[in-house]
Amino acid sequence: MRRLLVLALVGASLSACAAVPSSDHPAAPVTPPAAWRTSPSAQGPLAADWWTLLGDPQLNALVDKALARNADLAVAAARVDEARALSRAAASALLPSVDLAGGIQGSRQLNAFGQTYDSTAEQVGLRVAYEVDLWGRVRSLDAAGRASLQGAAAARDSARLSIAATVARTYVSLLSLDAQLNVARETIAAREAGLKVATRRAEAGYATELEHNQAQAELAGVRRQVPALELAIARLEASLSALTGDPPGAIARGADLFALLPSPIPVEAPSSLLARRPDIAQAQDALIAADANLSASRAQLLPQVRLTASADRVFTDALPDPFSLWNVAGGLAQPLFNGGRLRAQVQASEARRAQAASAYRGVVLNAFAETETALRAVADQQRQETEIAAQRAALADAARRARERYRAGYASFLEQIDAERGLLAADQAAIQAREARVTAAIDLARALGGGWTATP
Repeated sequence: MRRLLVLALVGASLSACAAVPSSDHPAAPVTPPAAWRTSPSAQGPLAADWWTLLGDPQLNALVDKALARNADLAVAAARVDEARALSRAAASALLPSVDLAGGIQGSRQLNAFGQTYDSTAEQVGLRVAYEVDLWGRVRSLDAAGRASLQGAAAARDSARLSIAATVARTYVSLLSLDAQLNVARETIAAREAGLKVATRRAEAGYATELEHNQAQAELAGVRRQVPALELAIARLEASLSALTGDPPGAIARGADLFALLPSPIPVEAPSSLLARRPDIAQAQDALIAADANLSASRAQLLPQVRLTASADRVFTDALPDPFSLWNVAGGLAQPLFNGGRLRAQVQASEARRAQAASAYRGVVLNAFAETETALRAVADQQRQETEIAAQRAALADAARRARERYRAGYASFLEQIDAERGLLAADQAAIQAREARVTAAIDLARALGGGWTATP
């Protein structure tokens, strides 16, 4: 008993001092740039509910509903619960296991006088087992479980950010299609008025039948855009319904497309990106878990010490009084030959650790690239929108003058058609530019991590 107690105390001391060994191949660090190449319009931290910066209450309601009811987010949340349970299971190995055992046995035996007799024995006892974690194997598995739990939580938060951005992008595209449909209907009204003018001029002999046919063709060309736009709107409404956990149906609109984004997206320094993106945290947690699993694999090559104890109380009709049994044992096991299985597991863990290190570096580099691209897109789309607005104003004035000249008989119908075609193209370009600018702001918010903070 004294030897077993000494062995237990020594093992517990070594286990308490054991630490997860550091990896032989640390992840290559990524140095953040000193500043962004494209200066942001606003500086500062981004709020967690970043989509409210777009200024549309209906969009806010859609995002909130999606975050509460989206099926993919429910799956991600369930994975966090699974990782939490697995983490508790790994941590339980640090404690002794205690089992309650019981049994009953009946037998018929032969005594010394050649007579048979029946006996019944009942046994109740406790079984205690404990692995002395000399080399930190169990502690490493516990660390891997906790890192995996953190990684699952970061993956859930990354999915939340992705769903919020997808809902915002889809809603902006829906408003863009609404604006394009309105432009098409306004153009149809203008072309119908032009067709009436061409018809009256042809009937009066001031225009040829060719001009009348051209007016009919222009009207039909715009009318055919309406069914295509309505179909695209129905598809986006179905997509938004699925994202928010609803069956396909109509989606209520809020602000106009050109009223979105009243204030710019704030941006922090590049160094803050490492702590504000959930995918970076997920990759980092995966690297920590791979380090811990590698340490556990290496520890399997070393001896394992297990302590066991049992205490039983036996009740039998063969003896007048019950009696007690106990047993205390300690064992040492050192792997000698297993066909290279344990060393192959170590090599596999080393390979997984190298994969995690490379993946972490790739995620960080991709985060900086996405943010730089989004910043540049926001600036360029704003400039492009300004130029298109100036072009649209000039084309609107030209179309008005062309209509007046045609009605007065100073210009041909072809001149009016060219001017109206240019105006329609400018209107569509203005809508697309506005959509691209707002979408670029959404991409920037997503690239910045959406105001995410790590789960404690």
